[in-house]
Amino acid sequence: MKKSRQKNTAAVNSKLIRRPIQRWFALFLLPTFAAFCIGFLYPFLKGLYLSFCKFTTTSNAKWIGLANYRKALADASFMHAFWYTALVAATSLIVINVLAFFVAYALTRGIKGSNVFRGVFFMPNLIGGIVLGYIWSMIFDGILKRYGTSIVLSTTYGYWGLIILMSWQQIGYMMIIYIAGLQSVPTDMIEAAQIDGANGWQTLAHITIPTVMPSITICSFLTLTNSFKLFDQNMVLNGGQPFVFRPDGTIIKSTEMLALNIYNTFYLNSNSRGVGQAKAVLFFILVAAIALVQLRATHTKEVQQ
Repeated sequence: MKKSRQKNTAAVNSKLIRRPIQRWFALFLLPTFAAFCIGFLYPFLKGLYLSFCKFTTTSNAKWIGLANYRKALADASFMHAFWYTALVAATSLIVINVLAFFVAYALTRGIKGSNVFRGVFFMPNLIGGIVLGYIWSMIFDGILKRYGTSIVLSTTYGYWGLIILMSWQQIGYMMIIYIAGLQSVPTDMIEAAQIDGANGWQTLAHITIPTVMPSITICSFLTLTNSFKLFDQNMVLNGGQPFVFRPDGTIIKSTEMLALNIYNTFYLNSNSRGVGQAKAVLFFILVAAIALVQLRATHTKEVQQ
């Protein structure tokens, strides 16, 4: 049996088999590469070019250099949307991951009906963002109506409404990732810690959490990027309202996040589409940079098993 297996392995790895594959690999790679170029690379490069142009349609683009970027950075609403999005992202990063981890930790303790609870917690992730926005806007307005207000009339309610909506949708998804990480913790390490006299919190802090750092890295990355890219829930829940009148005469939407600000800039005024495209490029650079920094920061804390 061993000789036959060795012969089969040798046959698969032989040069006669590998040589045609190496010769024609480009043919097999071509469909995927073509789809990547058509669906991502060309639109990205076209959008990058349009960010330096003034246009109403892509066919009448006129090169104007860095003017769009100067207008974007001078736009008070864009800078407010950036800091507001950063605040929402930081809050949701902590709330979602802490709750998801402890829900996952509780569901891996062998309680009855844990599989049912996993399914129930994961279900909100299957609902579309627009539907969630409408559902929660009706819930919040139904509650706030008793106090004579609405979620679109209060910056504070709009902020916490977004946090609650995002948490309700994403905790179940992050929970699944944390459950996979918790189930991979070696039982002999837990048993050794218990023999050495470690209590539950010490075991959690010094054994469990360092071991599941890869899951924490993934969940932190997903939560952070999803928070910065949040669009449909923000648009449907409160549309970025209420409006705020600044002393300098500018009007901004107090709960408008970056993606919604870019959308409004691009579509509400056809003369500012170049500025909206420049904001989109800045948005891409910002999210990519923050995601890379976060991945680097959490990846260095991972331990090798």
